Amino acid sequence: MKNRKRCDGASRRDFLRVGGLTALGFGLGDYLAAQRLLCGVRNLPRPKAKSCILIWLDGGPSHLDTFDPKPDAPREIRGPFGSIKTKLPGVRINEHLPRTAKILDKVAMLRAVTSPFGVHNFAMQYLMTGYKPTPAVEYPTFGSTLVHVREQEGVLPPNIAVPDLISRDRASIGSGYLPGENAPFALGSDPGKRNFKVRDLDFYKGIDLDRVSRRRQFVNALDEFSRAKDRSPGAKPDPDLQRAYNLITSPEAKKAFDLTEEKDKVRDLYTFDRRAHLDNSNNIGQQCLLARRLVERGVPFVTINNTGWDNHYDLETYANRSPGALSQVGGHALIPGFDKAFSALIGDLSDRGMLDETLVLVMGEFGRTPKINTNGGRDHWPNCFSVLMAGGGVAGGQVIGASDALGEFPKERPVTPSDLAATIYTLLGVDPALELHTRDGRPVRIAPNGSKVIREVIGA
Repeated sequence: MKNRKRCDGASRRDFLRVGGLTALGFGLGDYLAAQRLLCGVRNLPRPKAKSCILIWLDGGPSHLDTFDPKPDAPREIRGPFGSIKTKLPGVRINEHLPRTAKILDKVAMLRAVTSPFGVHNFAMQYLMTGYKPTPAVEYPTFGSTLVHVREQEGVLPPNIAVPDLISRDRASIGSGYLPGENAPFALGSDPGKRNFKVRDLDFYKGIDLDRVSRRRQFVNALDEFSRAKDRSPGAKPDPDLQRAYNLITSPEAKKAFDLTEEKDKVRDLYTFDRRAHLDNSNNIGQQCLLARRLVERGVPFVTINNTGWDNHYDLETYANRSPGALSQVGGHALIPGFDKAFSALIGDLSDRGMLDETLVLVMGEFGRTPKINTNGGRDHWPNCFSVLMAGGGVAGGQVIGASDALGEFPKERPVTPSDLAATIYTLLGVDPALELHTRDGRPVRIAPNGSKVIREVIGA
């Protein structure tokens, strides 16, 4: 299980490499220098959230075995797990989420999210952009859009994927029609591993600071010559090359990824056994801790890509109760691992006074079939599933919408991914009606026409 794959056989591949920067001394600068698009200036909503942490449960978590159990349904629907009471009267969730049950007063739980797409790639694009996939336009994801419309400061990349990008075959989930500089920077390594090291933050053998500095000076000289030739006023350094240079030469940037700076009690708060650094680690706890460190240092958008949720076989493995299942360490116990990581993240952000300005999202591309299949698992089911939202202006302590008795279809207050997108952008202070432009000049709204902000979430 060194490289977990979903049922379509696609591995997690990183389409963006910063390797050229440290191998040749300039790759990231060229990457960041992709042509920027101009967008109109509008009066944007006042942002409630300065940053966002998206916990992506890759593969499609079962809503019936996590946030929307059906304890009174037949065994073939109910599944192998029990349910427990929560801090919200009358609301129950999976028995392996006891810590989450205690913090639901800070969470808005959407139980009637609905989509027509049961194929991973299409479903993922819809959830991550708010737009139904079309061959005509490749839409940008939330993080890419956010960093495009906001003025960026600091050395760290503003859009970071931990540990890798969410991607599938040739379809990338990233900047879409926006410049490539807005796409996520993938770490390429799991922070739960003993040998965790962010890819390409250090120089390769034979490359030193002097060589990179010479490259930077040379490019700036060419820019100055070009501007003089074009009679452009004022010679200014290349801002993208400057950011790339700062990233690899900044001790502060490197320290942001150093989890050893955290006290042991904090690191242990997030995970079952952080000392069990297995090669096939999928440690959502340390992923969440790193995300907190990044937003604490001003990174606007962090995506945690937690894999392994595409389970068509033996639901018991979600909690490692099956014979031969991996021991309950790191992130191998998916539901208990999520429970500890998510609750720790919400509590840690709250204790540090950061929760009100940090939007936390939990979602996957779809839910799972109400009826258990012949392999003891559940298959893809987009018709009804759950999403969690907390912090960043979210009105917590409520369940929005409901599924029917079997968790098959929305019973009340259905929500589309388009509505979800409009709500996320509103919380982040981005007008959902703002128009950006494709490379050929076509205007495109940030959220689709007809999308509606979920008023219960923003307390309106």
